[in-house]
Amino acid sequence: MIKHHLIIIGGGPAGLNVALAAQKAGLDFLILEKGVLVNSIYQFPTNMTFFSTSQKLEIGDTPFISHSDKPTRKEALEYYRRLQQATHLPIKLYEPVQSMAAQPDGDYLIVTTKNNYLAQSVVVATGFYDTPRLLNVPGEDLPKVKHYYDDAHPYVGQRVLVIGAANSACDVALETYYKGAEVTMAIRQNEIYSKVKYWIKPNIENRIAEGSIKAFFNTQVTAIHPTSVDLEGPDGPFTIENDFVLSMTGYQPNYPLLAKLGLPISAEAGAWPLHNPDTLETPLPRVYLAGVLCAGRQTSKLFIENTRDHGDIIVQQLLAGPVHLAE
Repeated sequence: MIKHHLIIIGGGPAGLNVALAAQKAGLDFLILEKGVLVNSIYQFPTNMTFFSTSQKLEIGDTPFISHSDKPTRKEALEYYRRLQQATHLPIKLYEPVQSMAAQPDGDYLIVTTKNNYLAQSVVVATGFYDTPRLLNVPGEDLPKVKHYYDDAHPYVGQRVLVIGAANSACDVALETYYKGAEVTMAIRQNEIYSKVKYWIKPNIENRIAEGSIKAFFNTQVTAIHPTSVDLEGPDGPFTIENDFVLSMTGYQPNYPLLAKLGLPISAEAGAWPLHNPDTLETPLPRVYLAGVLCAGRQTSKLFIENTRDHGDIIVQQLLAGPVHLAE
């Protein structure tokens, strides 16, 4: 079994960033990714444009050139693909990690669906976008319920219920409405989320005010059926006819995976994996966190642009300790 200085779990921008720092330091490392390269970005809507500029999405001092100031999903996928291929970062795709266990000599045994690996140190950079926050209501497993939005075309002429009131929900409601869907929104609060992007918030509020998009405030879904949805509002329960439910209720870290890795979670509301914010080390020796995972459920706190120093921070810690491999 090959032993590495470092195993990086997660092949998104955070994982690639750590890999570039490790490569620069001359460490032997391997990236393990459960899906495609930058899997979370691949799952973004097809026509999505980033809020951040291309310069803020750059990693490893590699320029990100896009056609406009704010790049598209397609441009980001191309950037990270070219970066990985140009720098020859070793990565195993479609290889989910199943468990991690400390060994008597202090190394870590990492078991995937395909292989076993040994590493002196581990970085967990699994993000949060792969795990939607579920409604936990009857009927949520019906095929018509979507937790990820791709494109508006499937919803042309359909009765669509959008759940949520933050950026994603407002984006989806507007785009499907403009493409010809009959859109209704179910919103738990009494208004659109105050931090919705400044160019989207007045648009969605105006569409609701004029009746083009129907919105039920202080309302939550109680059950989903093949052709209808049950809701509970200020005046009690009611039912609407429906063809598709787009649940834009946000995402969270993969807590079952973190449990398999042995990473303890904060008992506070943010439910972040415990770690030292200065060194990024977890309570497990030489096991670190990188990227947006550090924020737990506080998914609006960390982004690609403000976690780009994580790779350097972690590698500095690794180089400060013993780094050796058996020949």
